[in-house]
Amino acid sequence: MTIAQERTWFGVSTSGAPEALRARSERFFEGATGRGLSERLAAAGQSALVAAMDDGRARAAALDLLPADALITLALLLAAETDPASLGGAAVALRRQATPTT
Repeated sequence: MTIAQERTWFGVSTSGAPEALRARSERFFEGATGRGLSERLAAAGQSALVAAMDDGRARAAALDLLPADALITLALLLAAETDPASLGGAAVALRRQATPTT
């Protein structure tokens, strides 16, 4: 999938979402890299989650927590659309990626 196709998929998949959530999610999406759309969505979700954790208990944390959830949900949606049998494995991989290692 080309970058243009990824942007189109993202736009179609986020249409109807509240504009503030869509715009903030798009900001993380556009700043993310990865080999393919799935990795890019996961990286964007991870970046949003890190931003939310950096804000701690401040109300601003919610502004990044919602896009984190949305972007991870989109990564799972993509897995379900492209290969439904891979959904469980994709969920496990996303969970591992989001779990901090210490």
